[in-house]
Amino acid sequence: MRVFDKIASKGKVTLGLVFPLETYSGAVAKMENQEQLAKRAEELGFKALWFRDVPFNDPFFGDAGQLYDPWVYMTHIMNHTKDIALATGSIILPLRHPVHTAKSINSLQILSNERLILGVASGDRPIEYPAFNQQLENKSDLFRDSFHYIKALQGDFPKYSSKFYGNTNGGIDLLPKYYKKTPMLVTGYSEQSLDWIAEHSDGWLYYPRDFRTLQLVMQQWRDSLSKTQTDWKPFMQSLYVDITTDSKSKPTPIHLGFKSGTEYLNAHLKSLESEGVNHVILNLKYGSRPAHELIEIIGEKIVPNFS
Repeated sequence: MRVFDKIASKGKVTLGLVFPLETYSGAVAKMENQEQLAKRAEELGFKALWFRDVPFNDPFFGDAGQLYDPWVYMTHIMNHTKDIALATGSIILPLRHPVHTAKSINSLQILSNERLILGVASGDRPIEYPAFNQQLENKSDLFRDSFHYIKALQGDFPKYSSKFYGNTNGGIDLLPKYYKKTPMLVTGYSEQSLDWIAEHSDGWLYYPRDFRTLQLVMQQWRDSLSKTQTDWKPFMQSLYVDITTDSKSKPTPIHLGFKSGTEYLNAHLKSLESEGVNHVILNLKYGSRPAHELIEIIGEKIVPNFS
């Protein structure tokens, strides 16, 4: 089974974890014992490990991600795991050259035995754009141009004329070759219409919302898919969680999520599943206990219900 099918199937929810696999305050994680925790997550049945692309630490944003370059760090974690999906959440397309991105995609797919899933975004930190000599007002066009350029580069001796990134006239080729399709999921709206996302992406990555908002968003997603005569493409979302020692504890809010007992978390995920969510990316940053304890609890009490 392709790795994408393992984490995304219609009517089902699977669970993943985003790096850092750590509970911490402030913007910068310690990044300790991540290899061991990634291996344990795979053993417990989590379906994907997610890697963020954060070029700069913006002090006003308050989150520097997993610190390391996502391609380098995916390769490192790849060598400490076996089959679990390696997913980007998300590569900032306008701030990376499409040729380098495409070469990284092909290289990692081959070296990892086809474990890569690509989340892509236009970036949520405007202060980064000047550092790459890019104009923020071009954000939408930059994203689309890069997206289509990467797709074109999958062919032999590609021909593509890019407004922002250069041109290939068919006289040069990109190696190594990976001819199979790498799933590309758009994060948020990335300055695009939902109809464009439904037509061009392989799925949609979104953010945690209350159930009423989620229902509206899911209906909009289904409506956009229907315009392309597509029955289904996966919908995935992030969720910050913390687990109490009392399994029956009711939820209390934390940033973009909640703290609760395992019973509520299980019920919440079942509700997401009933609404059509296909994969939930769990973030442990605001946990009140060490990440290894949370991973064990979720892996033992929750993951078996979503396998």
